[in-house]
Amino acid sequence: MAERIKVGVIGCGYWGPNLVRNFAKVAGFDMVAVADLRQERLDLIKRQYPHLKTTKHYRDILADPDIDAVAVVTPISTHYKIAKEALLAGKHVLIEKPMAQTVTEALELIELAEQENLVLMVDHTFIYTGAIRKIKEIIESGELGEILYFDSIRINLGLFQHDVDVLWDLGPHDFSIMDFLLDKEPLSISAIGVAPIAYNNLVSIAYITINFGDDTIAHFNLSWLSPVKIRRTLIGGSRKMLVYDHLKHDEQVKVYDKGVEIRTKDAIYETLVQYRTGDMYAPKIDQTEALEVECKHFWDCIVNRKKPITDGWAGLRVVKMLQAAQKSMANKGEVIPL
Repeated sequence: MAERIKVGVIGCGYWGPNLVRNFAKVAGFDMVAVADLRQERLDLIKRQYPHLKTTKHYRDILADPDIDAVAVVTPISTHYKIAKEALLAGKHVLIEKPMAQTVTEALELIELAEQENLVLMVDHTFIYTGAIRKIKEIIESGELGEILYFDSIRINLGLFQHDVDVLWDLGPHDFSIMDFLLDKEPLSISAIGVAPIAYNNLVSIAYITINFGDDTIAHFNLSWLSPVKIRRTLIGGSRKMLVYDHLKHDEQVKVYDKGVEIRTKDAIYETLVQYRTGDMYAPKIDQTEALEVECKHFWDCIVNRKKPITDGWAGLRVVKMLQAAQKSMANKGEVIPL
């Protein structure tokens, strides 16, 4: 019989109930307790899962010796504090993105988890989608050739956050996807952002550019002020190009046999640019819910002492990019080394 892991969820606002549902569904986990400051959220969970313990005090979960692991699904400003307490209490931790507000905090959590021999995993949910896993497979096969650019658009109307700007709200998704897909280390980042809506003076539109040591470039368009919702990434390779559209559930990934070929006629020193247009295909995508895949992986890492795909170091790399982009925005687009 598979080893049972007892888990508690701290924070039950927008995302927490999704984790509760998947922990309850995944074999190997026993969903034990939920903590949230709002009684109405606890009442809702209790109606759906009558057997769960509920509390307004997250330390009740940390103090429970029967609980092996916790998910921290609270506001970003509390991630470091609660995750640190959880690790010190001997709990394995799955922490919502981004894992911390600073590189220093992220490093401390990594070091503490290693010191206590505990699993620290970051909830970079998109990494566990069938689409992103398929794209990783395509890139690693060499089918796209050398990656030339990564262009991502994540825009919609709202939801305005009260504690973080659009960079820290939406950026972790695409930064984590890029970090997972590209086997390249970014060298610098520049960003500009504006807050056209007077709401807590938070940046609601941001454009970020990341440069690598070669000719590869990555660009991110993030916005809470778009009349349409777009979740699209273009990845250009020297052989083929790929489009990932998260909102097109029937064809989320498309691979295009399109590109540019440069040929030189030595006799007359003439360079010819030729455009290559071939077939397009949409590979079959595993439709298993990403959080289910992620929760299974969390269990596997705890029981079999494996390194998480989205471990603390992956979380740190995302926080490093966020912090540098924030510094660049504060300095009107200054290029910040990574």
